[in-house]
Amino acid sequence: MDVQMKKETGAQLTSIDEQKPLNHQQQINPRAASFANSRRLKSNRRNLPNRSLIAAQREMYFKFCVPLYEASVKCDWKAAKAILDKDPELVRYSITENGETALHVAASVKTNKHVEKFVKNLVDMMKEEDLELVNENSNTALYLAAAAGNIKTVRIMVEKNRGLLIIPGARGQMMPLYSAALYGNYEVVKYLYENSNELNDDGWNPQNRGWLLEKCVEADMFDVALQIVKKHPKLETGNLLGILARKPDAFSETNYNVTERSISSVVALVSLNVGVYEKESEALQLLKIVWEDIAKKPRLEIDEILRGSPDSIKQEEKLTSEKVVQTLQLQKLISELLDKLDVETQNIMRGPPNADQALQLQKLISEHLVNMHVETKNMIKQDKRPVSGKGDHALELQKLISDHIVSMHVNTQNILKRESGKKDQVRYLQKLVSKHIAKMRVASTLKETHSSRVLFIAAEMGNTKFLVELIRRYPDLMWKVNDYNQTIFHIAVKDRHEGIYNLLYEIGSMKDLITPLRDADENNMLHLAGKSATKERLADVSGAALQMQRELLWFKEVRNMIPPSYRERKNKDGLTPRELFTEEHKELIVEGEKWMKGTASQCMVVAALIATIVFAAAFTIPGGYSQNYGIPIFYRKSIFVVFVVADAISLFLSSASILTFLSILTSRYAERDFVESLPTKLMLGLATLFLSITTMMITFSVSFFILYHKEMKWIPIFISVFAVTPVLLYVVLQYHLLVDVIRSTYGSRYLFKPGKQFLYYVNPRV
Repeated sequence: MDVQMKKETGAQLTSIDEQKPLNHQQQINPRAASFANSRRLKSNRRNLPNRSLIAAQREMYFKFCVPLYEASVKCDWKAAKAILDKDPELVRYSITENGETALHVAASVKTNKHVEKFVKNLVDMMKEEDLELVNENSNTALYLAAAAGNIKTVRIMVEKNRGLLIIPGARGQMMPLYSAALYGNYEVVKYLYENSNELNDDGWNPQNRGWLLEKCVEADMFDVALQIVKKHPKLETGNLLGILARKPDAFSETNYNVTERSISSVVALVSLNVGVYEKESEALQLLKIVWEDIAKKPRLEIDEILRGSPDSIKQEEKLTSEKVVQTLQLQKLISELLDKLDVETQNIMRGPPNADQALQLQKLISEHLVNMHVETKNMIKQDKRPVSGKGDHALELQKLISDHIVSMHVNTQNILKRESGKKDQVRYLQKLVSKHIAKMRVASTLKETHSSRVLFIAAEMGNTKFLVELIRRYPDLMWKVNDYNQTIFHIAVKDRHEGIYNLLYEIGSMKDLITPLRDADENNMLHLAGKSATKERLADVSGAALQMQRELLWFKEVRNMIPPSYRERKNKDGLTPRELFTEEHKELIVEGEKWMKGTASQCMVVAALIATIVFAAAFTIPGGYSQNYGIPIFYRKSIFVVFVVADAISLFLSSASILTFLSILTSRYAERDFVESLPTKLMLGLATLFLSITTMMITFSVSFFILYHKEMKWIPIFISVFAVTPVLLYVVLQYHLLVDVIRSTYGSRYLFKPGKQFLYYVNPRV
């Protein structure tokens, strides 16, 4: 073919061994080409495929490359073989502008069922070094197969040439194993790691081992991550805490089988351990290893790891240049006005004491407040951007200025009313000015924030076991606060994570020092309980009424937890916790009433239909009545007695269900009714409705046994089997509602104050 193309194009084909040198960033370490024999070193140069067909006339490209590319994408070996039989050298030629060979293209295919056969046949036609060909991005076919998750094609190529394992792709930066972990291909990761010589081959270093470890944890490949940290204990693992903190589900218990569970129960009983021992998850094992290593570091270094990097840019939104300029302008305005106020106050106070000083200070304060208000308004008018909200530095400074104006004006008026003597007014006004100047200087200096604090990420996610493990080795973590002066227990209350909140019951009287803490808005823990939970947390419970019940239970529990003197404290908005709760839950009460009435109305219709049916069935009995005596013909049969009793029970239960749902419709729907009264009525109504449906089906089935008691007995049996269907449908379709109602009515009393402690036990049950 080379000769043919030379004649047609007049150009000499480039040799397949010709290689393009790497730039400085793309150079890689010498790699092992054969693991069976001794390693041979190669120069740090990319092994590129032959690009002659693409570089030559386009006619030859369309004649050979395009059909081979199509066959490779479809994994059509028959079509590909027809092309390769004409010239086997095509397996070493680039068939795309990006430098991919046929093997690159086929290895990237994910779903085709013929890909294994295609790759196997293609690899058999290639030499070991042909598998090392890379495209323009320095990716081998193995690298692409690892990224695609094709475990079978990966095995084929590795068995042919194990040296592929240490040829990095992505411009020479990522190993194939890292690529597989990046895209979450567990089977490929496990296979490549087992063949990677425990990451001790050429090309592996502490940096890319650390990258691989992080990606394995992010992809929940904890077994591989465990092996890595055990084989390479000196890796930097600080970032793993932040990843694990976001994975509460990874710490769920791993149950033993029946035999292992029985043995562990006996061991726990003999050793007098409290609680049931459960098998540790791999994530928990990994956390213990990582945290044990970090806990040995100095305290300041531990705090830095847990704190995370500072927020140079707010997480809620990126700062634009306009926002930065406005923030700087507001800071400059505050500084200039405060400096002016300070200088003029000192000038007034330098003179001899006299009666005019009070009037001068009062006038100075008024002018200062007016100037600050006017200047701020003018600056805001020039900015046409919409107000963004929390996370905007400029908006925070505007709010600070407004609060400063109101506070200073109110305090000034109070001093003038309280102090009748001019000298006393001067003294207190001077103190007021000094105090406000110092307070404004501190408040206007924007603090460095950290939104990626590991502890509080775990608290927001409800990752109880993660926090328990950290607190065991470092108990002082319970006292850490975030940028808003909130502990992990405040976050647990705000986000409704009872597992974390219940830890307060295990720390004794120290909880009385934690619960009164106030955040930046003067909210204590009860205020946070008074705020409405997020929609995601409310969705854990069925129906708005049961959601309202859960909110009331939280508020009642936290109210009992905090000291009595803090229960009526007001926040910055002037609201007590109870007032805040009422304000935040207005809509939920309305939705709860609507949901409860709708559920009761629909269920009452069904109950009424059942009552009507079974009432009529009591007088239209199977077999009829005796014409002579007026009594049922089959009254002596025991099966008839079952019919009568089941029909009567169904009538009584359906009537009870109607009355129960009627009481729900006529309830007051006050806040306290949602705690116990309404859920209890709903559970009673649903239970009686379910039992009435069950007894109705029994009545219906028994009637056929009465009619066909002599012949064709298969008919009542067949009907009875199908009569179970409505009962099962009711259970299946209403399962979540039934479980939530029962759990809310009876299980909620166990939501708080757990009977078993687990903070300082080896393996807690959460």
